[in-house]
Formats: sequence, structure tokens, C-alpha cells
Amino acid sequence: MVSSSSTLSFSLLLYLSFCAFFSHSQSQSQSHDKVSLELYYESLCPYSANFIVNYLPEIFTDDLITIVDLKLVPWGNAKLRTNATFDCQHGPYECLLNTVEACAINIWPELSKHFPFIYCVEDLVYNEKSGEWESCFEKLDLDSKPITQCYNSEEGKELELQYEAETSALQPPHKYVPWVVVDGEPLYEDYENFISYVCKAYKGPHAPDICAQASYLKVKEKAKHSVCYKERRLPTWERVSSTIASRMLQMNHGDAI
Repeated sequence: MVSSSSTLSFSLLLYLSFCAFFSHSQSQSQSHDKVSLELYYESLCPYSANFIVNYLPEIFTDDLITIVDLKLVPWGNAKLRTNATFDCQHGPYECLLNTVEACAINIWPELSKHFPFIYCVEDLVYNEKSGEWESCFEKLDLDSKPITQCYNSEEGKELELQYEAETSALQPPHKYVPWVVVDGEPLYEDYENFISYVCKAYKGPHAPDICAQASYLKVKEKAKHSVCYKERRLPTWERVSSTIASRMLQMNHGDAI
């Protein structure tokens, strides 16, 4: 990963510009022409954070957002238990942030609202400052109360169970995260090359200029990138056996991972 010298204030300028761009771009392409882009991820996987911070924002350049229908699914490699509770691959703090991000998507369904927030949280994860995630409310001038009520209640748990069902229904099943899917086809470990696949999948009349470039007309040579494998589990002594609600209530939100 690159150095944390890329400051959050600079990142804020980036994703605040995303917000300004949305109002101009979203009306320019009919939804039936758009390419489905789905990201299945978990909040504390460093490779998920890297993708969200350093690659995914490319869809907001060169009018790519006009042809993309982006969906974020924060569940990843979490495991559902028999009593409808769940364990997260990187521990209870990941369960918290997964649920926080699920609540954000539900409470602010517009991509222009929830993506900047998720980007802010993941930027902090990427820079090893995840304990500061609540600062994103102030930085983005967002009301924290609906999110707090959501992740401290059954609502947050139900949202995560919904994402568990969506992730479990993937065909083929996901093997790791980030798991990027373009029009129903997983990109496997070539996920950083997602723009090439989006351009190739787009069949509408108004392709962005970037898709006309030779480097994007043809899917580039596939490459392997770092992932958090599904099989990796925390040691038994680290696993969480309580419900997600009790974990949230007992957690000190200001602590780092």
C-alpha cells in the first residue's frame, strides 16, 4: 500500500467533487443502457479499502458514471452462525464498520450521498486510522443520528443479513474480496482492470471517450492482485460469539482496530 501521506483533506476534495459531478452526469444515460458494476467487500480488508480509495473513483472521471450502475455490498467473508448472528473475518470492529456502511447505503440510497461517506471511512481504514471513522459525519456535513440508531439496533443486523443472502447467492460463489462483478460476470483477481470490462460490456449509444481509447477497447491482459481469501479465519480465541447488537453496544467507538 502507498504511504499515508495522501491526506484525508485531499481525499475529501476528491469525493466532494464526486458529489458535484453526480448531478450533471446521472441524467445523461438511460438506466437500461448502464453496465452493472457490483463490489462485494468487507470494510477492514486492506485490499478492499485500496480498491475503493485508489481505483473505484475512476468511474467518476471521463463520464464513466453515466454508463455505470454501481452497487456496494459490505459483507465479504463474514460467516453466518446458526442463531442468525455472524462473525467477521477481521473481528468485531469489521462487523461494526460493515454494518455502519450498510446503514449508510440504506439511509442515503443515492450514490451521491453514500459513496462519499463510504469512501471517507475506507480512506481512514486505508491509512490505518479506522478508529476515526465517525469524523466522516462532520467532514461531510452529515447527521450521525440515523446511522447510530441503525447500527445499534436490529435494523443494522437485518441489513447485514440481507447482504449475506446476496453474497451467498453469487454464482459462481465468491472466493475472496474484493469481488468485482460486471454485468453478472466476476472479474476474479483482475478486478483493478474493471474499466476495460465496463467499456467492453457497454452496448449503449453514448460511450464515454475513455472507452474509445485503444487501451480500453480490448480487455487488458489479466493480472493477479492481492485479495482477502474467504478461507482465512481468525484464531478460535478471537472469534466473536455474541450478537451483532451486543457487540455494537459494548464497543468503544473511538478505539483503533
